[in-house]
Amino acid sequence: MMSDAAQDKVVRVASGQGFWGDWLEAPRRQVEGGPVDYLMLDYLAEVTMSIVQKQKERDPRLGYARDFIGAMESVFPAVAERGVKVIANAGGVNPMACADAVLEAASKHGVRGKIRIGVVTGDDILDRLDTLLAEGHALNNMDTGEPLAGIRDRVLSANAYIGSTPIVEALQQGANVVVTGRSTDTALTMAPLRHEFGWAADDWHRLAAGIVAGHILECGAQCSGGNCLHEWRTIPDLANVGYPIAEARADGTFTITKHPGTGGRVSVPSVTEQLVYEMGDPHAYITPDVVADFTSIRLTADGENRVKVHGITGGPPTPFLKVSIAYRAGFKAVGSLVYAWPDAMEKAQLADRVLRERLDRLGLRFDQVLSEFVGATSTHGALAGDGRDAPEVQYRIGVRGGDRAAVERFTREIAPLVLNGPPSVTGFAGGRPKVEEIVAYWPALLDKRAVSTAVRIVE
Repeated sequence: MMSDAAQDKVVRVASGQGFWGDWLEAPRRQVEGGPVDYLMLDYLAEVTMSIVQKQKERDPRLGYARDFIGAMESVFPAVAERGVKVIANAGGVNPMACADAVLEAASKHGVRGKIRIGVVTGDDILDRLDTLLAEGHALNNMDTGEPLAGIRDRVLSANAYIGSTPIVEALQQGANVVVTGRSTDTALTMAPLRHEFGWAADDWHRLAAGIVAGHILECGAQCSGGNCLHEWRTIPDLANVGYPIAEARADGTFTITKHPGTGGRVSVPSVTEQLVYEMGDPHAYITPDVVADFTSIRLTADGENRVKVHGITGGPPTPFLKVSIAYRAGFKAVGSLVYAWPDAMEKAQLADRVLRERLDRLGLRFDQVLSEFVGATSTHGALAGDGRDAPEVQYRIGVRGGDRAAVERFTREIAPLVLNGPPSVTGFAGGRPKVEEIVAYWPALLDKRAVSTAVRIVE
């Protein structure tokens, strides 16, 4: 039976980053704005893994989310003096290099002896792909069923989504900073709760609660007023928006809140909007640790900027891990011109016809040519009407294909429209579009038994 002290214990996990590029001030504000026990920093998305892999190819000392170093510098006093612990998936494809950079920064700030980093590895399977394929792991595309062998020579990165277990191991070994590669976003919150409350690996309902808490926190201020559609005009002081905090208890219930004196809003609608973000099947939100049933979630207003989350149920996980694979898929370029009233939409449409005809006469062929009329129809398409009353329209056109030379030639056909196309044009001050390599996403499943994680403590 749980003791009264254990039942009353509250663990506060604060979200400080929702993606690589999020507000740089958020981590410091979270640890300085009020009591928190853990700071969760989520940096990785599917495309991020290919970006950091390219960086590592150019420089073996890179391959991680470099913003994390500045974030750590801003919270060193809280970690070193107040005992706040940091959990981050900033390691990308080079977690050890990330940890080394943190320790170097700690030395500069005079706190090296107070920083103990748990480095979690094992998610990166790029060097093992050929062996895995030979062993019968086809890594078929989850969307199309195609075998990975068809694009094997163009693969840039391959990472399995690992769960909370190795993060818990790092915390048990005394780490006050944990750096992982491609863990699930939710594991960054789940792990400290498992560690603090001692939840068993088959305590499905409590584990599901940890996953739901992680899902709510993983996008930063998106659940505390940012990007919130509900009564958005009345959300106060977004310039001072407070990032969310989960106040969790051993029974699996928790409250979402934010620091007093910060802007934004935590409410049942704001938390609900985040819950349905990238949810998939609401009955089966699949993670490596547990399958959570989002239809069981109950939200209750619990005071100003406080929402209680309870009633959550879950079940055993699947025997697979999801794998995120990025591969080279040709080249693209995107350019734009702005046409002004009167008849802005008609002018933009004429420019599109002219440019497409010229591309055809040049014999240029692409896998896709996409035209958008921003300000008129690009968001809602035909539902927006014909756009003929628009005061201005940005004509944006992009091409993609395997022939870099053809894509490069396309970029030279936009500027001439300024003088030899429809009238009332502007918006070309940025110059000729840049040709970029396309990095495509290949989701796959892999037997969990084929992935082994490891924890190394460095200080």
